[in-house]
Amino acid sequence: MNNPAKFLILVLSLSMTFFSCGENGEPFEFTVSSTTLQYASEEDSQVLSITGNQNWTIEIEEPWITANPNSGSGNAQITLTAGANGSEETRTALIRVKSGAIAQVITVNQAGSTSMLPDYYIPSDKTGMRDIASLDLAGEMGIGWNLGNSLEAIGGETAWDNPETTKGLIDAIKAAGFQSVRIPVAWSRFTNAETYQIDPVWMARVNEVVDYVIDNDMYALMNIHWDGGWMQPTFAQQDYVNDRLEKMWVQIALNFRDYDDHLLFAGTNEVMVDGDYGTPKPEYYQVQNSFNQTFVDAVRSTGGRNTYRNLVVQTFNTNIDHGANFFEMPTDDTADRLMVEVHYYDPYEFALREDEIITQWGKDATDPAKTAVWGGELHADGQFQKMKSKFIDQGVPVLVGEYGAVQKKSEENQHYLEYYLRYVTNSMVDHGLVPFYWDNGYAGDYGFALFNRSSGDQIHPELIKAVTEP
Repeated sequence: MNNPAKFLILVLSLSMTFFSCGENGEPFEFTVSSTTLQYASEEDSQVLSITGNQNWTIEIEEPWITANPNSGSGNAQITLTAGANGSEETRTALIRVKSGAIAQVITVNQAGSTSMLPDYYIPSDKTGMRDIASLDLAGEMGIGWNLGNSLEAIGGETAWDNPETTKGLIDAIKAAGFQSVRIPVAWSRFTNAETYQIDPVWMARVNEVVDYVIDNDMYALMNIHWDGGWMQPTFAQQDYVNDRLEKMWVQIALNFRDYDDHLLFAGTNEVMVDGDYGTPKPEYYQVQNSFNQTFVDAVRSTGGRNTYRNLVVQTFNTNIDHGANFFEMPTDDTADRLMVEVHYYDPYEFALREDEIITQWGKDATDPAKTAVWGGELHADGQFQKMKSKFIDQGVPVLVGEYGAVQKKSEENQHYLEYYLRYVTNSMVDHGLVPFYWDNGYAGDYGFALFNRSSGDQIHPELIKAVTEP
């Protein structure tokens, strides 16, 4: 069919025939040709056949469907006409055909209007999109790894001192025990900056890297990353950001629409007002929540497999506490296909601060002066329990899209770092969260690299084991 919107299905179920005795003692016969009728969105008519030898009447409660004739005797052909459905929602009506003490119910379904859908929309396609709950799919993702500071590098894939990503590197990631790869991407390489038209050469390159992951039978989680910081969550920037976000995600979703459910989209990354790390104002998190909704709507508008794709939405600045307090789940016409993303770098003094002051962590720390006064094992467990209670226990998966700690110069730090990664990863898994270690490719002081990006060799096999075998 060239025009799916005009496709019309008439589902003929087993005819229902009833026999008893009529008023004059003759055998009573009553048959209808269908118990289910399916209409496209435009006005159309279908014929229902009645076979019988008694009087019959038709009762319809919904005004958008009519019957002609609506009463009679004996055999008849009934024309059932459904008016055009101006809504995008499917609607249903029940028709009762009565004869004597017998009433046969006919269910009529009419598709929602496609006139409001964009030109690029195609009908929903479940091919490769398994009928699996989002929690179950998240459970298959195992331990994840970040291809950080590569495709999101401003100025080009190698601009932040990482080499071009190769299939050999992704093969090495898989061999080390990782089952998922998060791919941060900066998409603002435009052939037309006014329409936000993404450069097809860049789209093809991202496509190539995604294929390295998918071809390895791994899960790929692809986002729009920092990208120059244009997603400022303020009322002044809200319309501009939502317009740009929609146009970019429609292009991305169309390009990857035919991928199966091993590809997930994540809409944003660490959205916050530049420089403001405090508790967000209502303005900030309300606007950021609107970005999540725009992302979901844009992807779903493309149809096809994207109707059923798992989509990942973030808490404000990917903060766990802000997620517990301010996050609003977007509405989604597709049930059970949304996941929530947070990040974890606690305590800051140990995980991110680039100095040699705080080099120890956890119950075995020997020097209070080298240990942060917060952020130990109980803190980690408590943070992950918040996500379990708010989301996972309600059927919504939670991904920890980034976590880890910098590798400091101190020799003793290696021992505590290994314990930190093992404990934190194990706690995430125990609470049902999906961990993605942040690897930025930098192997020097205060770097996160686990692998040599050029050769795929393991730089820190003991740290890799702490993450992949918690």
